[in-house]
Amino acid sequence: CARDSEAYTGRIKVFCFFNYPHLQIDLDTIDVSNLNRQFLFQKKHVGKSKAQVAKESVLRFCPSANITAYHDSIMNPDYNVEFFRNFQLVMNALDNRAARNHVNRMCLAADIPLIESGTAGYLGQVTVIKKGQTECYECQPKPTQKTFPGCTIRNTPSEPIHCIVWAKYLFNQLFGEEDADQEVSPDTADPEAAWNPADAAARATASNKDGDIKRVSTKEWARSTGYDPVKLFNKLFKDDIMYLLTMDKLWKKRKAPLPLDWTEIHHLESSQEEACGTGLKDQQVLGVQGYAQLFHRSVETLRSQLIEKGEGAELVWDKDDPPAMDFVTAAANLRMNVFSMNMKSRFDVKSMAGNIIPAIATTNAVIAGLIVLEIFLNKQPNPRKKLLVPCALDPPNPSCYVCASKPEVTVKLNVHKTIVQALQDKILKEKFGMVAPDVQIEDGKGTILISSEEGETEANNNKFLSDFGIRNGSRLQVDDFLQDYTLLVNLIHSEELEKDVEFEVVGDAPDKAPTPSVPEEGKNIANGNKDSAQPSTSSKAAAEDDDVLIVDSDEEPSSSTMEASPESSNRKRKHHGADTDDAVSKRKRLDQQPADDDEDIIALD
Repeated sequence: CARDSEAYTGRIKVFCFFNYPHLQIDLDTIDVSNLNRQFLFQKKHVGKSKAQVAKESVLRFCPSANITAYHDSIMNPDYNVEFFRNFQLVMNALDNRAARNHVNRMCLAADIPLIESGTAGYLGQVTVIKKGQTECYECQPKPTQKTFPGCTIRNTPSEPIHCIVWAKYLFNQLFGEEDADQEVSPDTADPEAAWNPADAAARATASNKDGDIKRVSTKEWARSTGYDPVKLFNKLFKDDIMYLLTMDKLWKKRKAPLPLDWTEIHHLESSQEEACGTGLKDQQVLGVQGYAQLFHRSVETLRSQLIEKGEGAELVWDKDDPPAMDFVTAAANLRMNVFSMNMKSRFDVKSMAGNIIPAIATTNAVIAGLIVLEIFLNKQPNPRKKLLVPCALDPPNPSCYVCASKPEVTVKLNVHKTIVQALQDKILKEKFGMVAPDVQIEDGKGTILISSEEGETEANNNKFLSDFGIRNGSRLQVDDFLQDYTLLVNLIHSEELEKDVEFEVVGDAPDKAPTPSVPEEGKNIANGNKDSAQPSTSSKAAAEDDDVLIVDSDEEPSSSTMEASPESSNRKRKHHGADTDDAVSKRKRLDQQPADDDEDIIALD
């Protein structure tokens, strides 16, 4: 974290970070796929700690820098509120929402400014979060995440989308164009599996020296078997899973995966394998045996297609190609079963199998530069032909369940069907981003429902909420002492939730903003997926004069939305930027600059 020392280059204010103590925390190790999107890592660094190598690389061109590198997780309890209070500034460059939520809460608790940033494809975003002055990272609802850490996909999937992404990667590794970013085998260098940096580096370099990795690719191995469906099945869903189980640190706080064996599944009684659901065939959920047979048939069909195309041919995954869709549906569902998730219908898998947004070095470079600039970068020039403009941020959302003075939320669920374990894992941890929640029922007796102390309330885990007298209107006080965060949860009992919906947050905004009714002039900007940039629908904007330009986006890159909102007696203009991790965007208008100011860069004082 850097102090707020400033220097000026031209008329843009920048921060000089290396003159002051700087601490870097990163849990990850360097993979081959990281080499094309930055300049700090080289081939010889593969398998080593990102934090340590970044420090060494910076010191080579800036020997006077004062940097401390930690190969660790920012969510480690050692990094508590007091730890955050040691710094004047925190800068995020994270790759997952759970970590972003956590750092957001820690900085709010410590009252330390946070610079939040992220990129996704051609989109990127930077914003500042300051307690009581700006929106926090969680003030606005987040759309479904579209990019995921590689170790999550390969080692520890926790959601169906992780398995669907893995299955798409697998299709390319077997039948399509191979990509280092789309490896599907267990990640032996998973930093979470080895907290000791030396262990992680040793594991990553066990079969390679000085980063020169030599291994048989998934496609080469599959070709050597003649694309035998049974051998592929046992390798993917039995052997690889058994190997994952040897990485025991991954399963200390997670449910371990359960390997599948082709022979055992083949002898399952058909009575256990009836399809679930009614209606069209694509909307039915098959059993494990059904998906195993679908996997077998689809591999045989795809193998035939490769043979017909000739030596060296490759297939391209298309959701409208039945064999390709069958393969991804079967592989994804088998992996969901291995990791104890509810399987999905072919229809659901097809609807979820969206594009995976790639990392782009140029976007990373631009966003890294913007992190140290006190300016706002528009997605396109405004009517005055300016890209770089001054801005102010929106104030906190008074109804935010994180940074409000008294955070409170209402959850609708069935108290007779929801168990305590689901309340803890799916609602408090997954939905509300807590790390170690303690839950007390406001029943006049102070009944402890969940304790963060290991073993204290484990006996409650498989009991229903109603077993503790929880009913419609009950209130729970939830505390996460690590995050210094308290949340009051109001419960509404309902027996009319939609199918497969375990709970609803009352008043929760939809994943995406409504489709705008006012078309934007010119073409929309598509960046990496089917969603294109959409205009705002501000009703006030139409009343402003022609100098107002409204730019908004339905994209969901990987960070929070930055928004602008100072007041002025002059004419005001509205600016919108590249949203990252948020579909919700609402910029308030800024003071118009003098008409004779034709420079493309505006000074900030």
